[in-house]
Amino acid sequence: MKKIAVLALLMVTSFSFAQKVKVEKGDFKALKGQTEVNVVFDYSKMQLMKENLTEAQYVENRAKELNEKNKGNGEVWKKKWEGAKDGIWNPKFLEIANTVSTKEKTGISFQEGLNSAKYTVIVEAVWVYPGWDVAMMKQPAKVTTRIKLVETANKGNVLGEVFSENAPGDQWGSNFSNESRIGEGFAKTAKTFVAKFVAKDVK
Repeated sequence: MKKIAVLALLMVTSFSFAQKVKVEKGDFKALKGQTEVNVVFDYSKMQLMKENLTEAQYVENRAKELNEKNKGNGEVWKKKWEGAKDGIWNPKFLEIANTVSTKEKTGISFQEGLNSAKYTVIVEAVWVYPGWDVAMMKQPAKVTTRIKLVETANKGNVLGEVFSENAPGDQWGSNFSNESRIGEGFAKTAKTFVAKFVAKDVK
């Protein structure tokens, strides 16, 4: 009976926040026939936690918390966090975007730094919740983004815009890395974006 209660709690913990995705403007039909799309990640306005902290506030609080438990670990964690965007989150998004793109036969490759590409996808991080993992109980990360399709030469011209809310970030088994769980949230964001919007509009 106790095991059943624990499993029920895990189910509630894992699925209490479902991803919601909606088109806020236009569509992605302009990508039909394109083979390369530039991708830009924007974390400048990202907020974190239920308190909607700025990234600077979150980093300060988290580093202080870790240093109080084990002096010096907060500084170690800061380096991990600073490298997470380029080392985990962006690559996760691009990897899954390209995997799904190939599966859906869109013919499109998504990459950073393709300034010669006609179109650019801007991934704006709006809100992030890192989640937590303590052995049998855990809470997945949640990633909220706004994804815009713009002309590379005129980024003010937004052709299509999607708002993705609470994309879950989790893995089977234990995952004690906040940064890794967030990365899975970006992977889920990419999967939904390419499969439900890009593939649908370019076929």
